[in-house]
Amino acid sequence: MLNNVQPSVWIILLNWNGWRDTVECIASLDTLETNNLDTKLVVIDNGSTDDSVARITERYPSLELLKSDLDLGAAGGFNIAIRKAMEENVDYVWLLNNDAIATPMALVELVKDAESDARIGVAASVSYYQDAPQKIQAWGGGWISFLTGRAGHYRGTVDEQKLQYFTGASALLRCAALKSVGLLDEKRFFMYWEDGDLSFRMRNSGWRLHVSPKSHVFHGEYAEEGRKSSPLVDLWYCESGVRFFRRHAPFPAYTIGVFLLNQLRRKILFRNPPGFRAVLKGAWLGLTRKEHAHV
Repeated sequence: MLNNVQPSVWIILLNWNGWRDTVECIASLDTLETNNLDTKLVVIDNGSTDDSVARITERYPSLELLKSDLDLGAAGGFNIAIRKAMEENVDYVWLLNNDAIATPMALVELVKDAESDARIGVAASVSYYQDAPQKIQAWGGGWISFLTGRAGHYRGTVDEQKLQYFTGASALLRCAALKSVGLLDEKRFFMYWEDGDLSFRMRNSGWRLHVSPKSHVFHGEYAEEGRKSSPLVDLWYCESGVRFFRRHAPFPAYTIGVFLLNQLRRKILFRNPPGFRAVLKGAWLGLTRKEHAHV
């Protein structure tokens, strides 16, 4: 540790109509090692329309559950708890997807690495697929190409200098870094690309992105590629992607163009007319509105 005082950490889960995953994730934290860290678990219910609040409260009546009347998206939902943590001068917030299962040493390893260098703004876990637990889903984060308009996770050990964004499955954020660069941008990114945007803002301000190789989580995404997404997911992904490239690409018009061509080509290849239309609508919203349409 950088000092003799144990750092404080809020463990933050975001729930939206997914109480079964959330309850399972909380249960995995029962075996979490903390090594006397000052920890607190907080769950945000992001405007669920099912019985999530009742189900979670029934199972964990003493849990701090923050409720939003509206679905604020990933960035807006997490920011509810992040703001409260920062008001209470918490050192770190651990953003953990509610469909992730943490291994016992996941948090301790993140904090140990973050405390080894005050320049680390984010320490991310290595995530594995739940249905293929020997297969790496992401080595903490990934890459974004402004030349091809593509992005992807690293699937194995990679030099930290190549890490361009952290993945939100399991990431420990230093609150001092968030005070410096700002929170997740909930105005521009309702869903997707918000972690990439924060990563670029941190890197541009001199903060390091770090992967903790001994911190592991098992994430609920499937190992098999090529699953069909819904038109709404396509819309959100492209709307946010366009906004990301507008902000960060050296030549935004070029990168947005190749990004959209890639997305449209995939919809044609898989004969997905609703997805094709959703890509076009998302692109239009991302180009014509400064903020996302759901605010």
